[in-house]
Amino acid sequence: MIIDCHCHAGKGDLLTGPWDTNAPIEIYLKRAKAAGIDKTVIFSPFHSNYEHANANTARIAMRYPGRSLCFAFIHPQRDQGRIYRLVKQAVTQWGFCGIKAHRMDGPASRELCEVAGIFQLPILYDPVGETDLIELLASEYPHVNFIIPHLGSFADDWRAHVRVIDQIARYPNVYTDTSGVRRFDYLVQALKRGGVHKILFGSDGPWLHPAVELYKIRLLDLSPQQESLIMGKNLLRLIEGIKTLSLEQTNF
Repeated sequence: MIIDCHCHAGKGDLLTGPWDTNAPIEIYLKRAKAAGIDKTVIFSPFHSNYEHANANTARIAMRYPGRSLCFAFIHPQRDQGRIYRLVKQAVTQWGFCGIKAHRMDGPASRELCEVAGIFQLPILYDPVGETDLIELLASEYPHVNFIIPHLGSFADDWRAHVRVIDQIARYPNVYTDTSGVRRFDYLVQALKRGGVHKILFGSDGPWLHPAVELYKIRLLDLSPQQESLIMGKNLLRLIEGIKTLSLEQTNF
């Protein structure tokens, strides 16, 4: 099974660029099917209200039963004080299996990490090149798994790539995804230093073509067993321990 761990879906409402305006899932699904991708992790584009956006992500997933895995997009600052409620709703009502957060919304917070720990959810956290915080997150929350997309920088910042490669090698709870990494040799370095179990295939669809991103994995020249880890089994391992809790079961 091939699983794409990184795809936006639905409409944003900020209207400042393609990344927060519209992410049509239909275009992506057509391309993904042709590429042989079986399932996809989807989450909202940037939005002014992630409670509404996550509900829309759930509706999109329901239109394509069995095709999607959903992550709840959370704004670490604006959603302060209600992150537990938003994540609990996403997990218990809609079956979400992870959290997405982005440095452009604000740095990851203790509240975000504590809630992720309660539900045993991975956090897909884009640091936008500001990778120093990953050091603190990984050491302060060793039981929370962090997936750092784009090797730390969608903007092709080689310094961020080098730091994230070092972090996935040193911290057992730090992973990376392959989406949007243009300098192929950094993927090779990540594989050599972090190991095949620390890398996840992602496309950053629908804006990046999933077949192009998938072909980069093929070019790593791995054994079928190793390739299957990157293409899906690593993600499945990260989401297998999700907990569904009632409010009474935690003191948060």
